[in-house]
Amino acid sequence: MNSSLSSGAAWAGRPVKKLRHAVEYGGARLALAACDRLDPRRAFFVADRLADAWFLIDRRRRRTAVSNIIASGVETDPRRAFALARASFRHMGRVIVESLKAGDVLADEAGRRSAVEMQIHPGAMEALAAPGRGVIVISGHIGNWEIAARMLSFIKPVVGVTRPMNNPLVERLVRDRKPWGRFTLTPKHDANAARFLQTLAGGNILALLADQHAPDMKHMIPFFGRPAATHGSAALLHLITGAPLCFGYCLRSGTMKFRLIALEPIVVKRTGSRKDDVETILTRLTAELEKAIRVAPDQYLWAHRRWRDQPAKPASS
Repeated sequence: MNSSLSSGAAWAGRPVKKLRHAVEYGGARLALAACDRLDPRRAFFVADRLADAWFLIDRRRRRTAVSNIIASGVETDPRRAFALARASFRHMGRVIVESLKAGDVLADEAGRRSAVEMQIHPGAMEALAAPGRGVIVISGHIGNWEIAARMLSFIKPVVGVTRPMNNPLVERLVRDRKPWGRFTLTPKHDANAARFLQTLAGGNILALLADQHAPDMKHMIPFFGRPAATHGSAALLHLITGAPLCFGYCLRSGTMKFRLIALEPIVVKRTGSRKDDVETILTRLTAELEKAIRVAPDQYLWAHRRWRDQPAKPASS
């Protein structure tokens, strides 16, 4: 009987889900149409207002953002942390606008030179420009990572990983609208070691965001002084393949203006312990991410649960 009730509830919920998806799709189409008609400054104004509404409505993410900011020490005063969290939400709204309008400013070399200041370390540029050589570029949810990937794709093809939206209609709409060029995205459920190795073997750039919670908790790396479960795949791929590994990020410097920074490739002395070597690399990458966040804390996604779990304490004897 319980099974029948569950099945009935699932069927009853499907029309509601379809209706919600249709409403969200309609809203997304209206938003995209408005974005097309508005110049960037007006589009940012609208995005800021929508982000403010999202900030007020989404209590859980608002609390997470404020808590993370205070825990990081970037801001310790609750009022200032609240203001920074709201600015972070606005930043995400602007990232969406920038990504949708990127085709207008990145279409030709003159536009790219005007819109994006490239600050790429000579060692990183040598690796990026080498024909047939795969490169791993690591970043976090700082600045506009899509603009960074698209700019790098003018050097050589870029492959990234994405988590598809819950609404497939909106996912398709947004995907079809964005000018991807030589930047392709692999759905998260299809991202695996074999695909990553294939990407690097093909001489492409593998671009990964490495600041999300790693459920396996194999590598607990200090992030603003607190251990955070960190994905080790990028470091492991570097050790296995020898592909250069660089940290990079792209900050907003004005209206549709950006500064793309790519640091010198990371080099570590191997110890014979793969786990130790991976964690040495992850510690270096995380430290660079912290530095980038401190430069522009309002351009970081504070709302994800970076410190979701902590390692269990040893039982007291």
